[in-house]
Amino acid sequence: MHPTIYGIRNCDTMKKAFAWLDGHGVDYLFHDYRKQGVARGDLERWCASAGWEKVLNRAGTTFRKLPDEAKAELDEDKAIALMLDQPSMIRRPVLETGGTIEVGFKPERYAEIFGD
Repeated sequence: MHPTIYGIRNCDTMKKAFAWLDGHGVDYLFHDYRKQGVARGDLERWCASAGWEKVLNRAGTTFRKLPDEAKAELDEDKAIALMLDQPSMIRRPVLETGGTIEVGFKPERYAEIFGD
């Protein structure tokens, strides 16, 4: 089974992850959640594995532009609802391979995951 990388194609961090995977000969599937959407079950699985605080990209402009009341009293359910409504609030990339879920891109973590 090929790993799946989730994100938005034109994101700079995604481009770095693609370059790493391609450069290390890793065959993968790409899911563009801006074009294809994201399933609640995927978000719930990622949040259960990595924590909703890591999956929700609070540093991005989409989150920062939210009204203060939308950002107040965040919990997992509210964060998932925000990410379903605006997938660009999901930290990129999300990599699923076997039982591993990695949120964000760090070359050293990818090297550990893929045994490089």
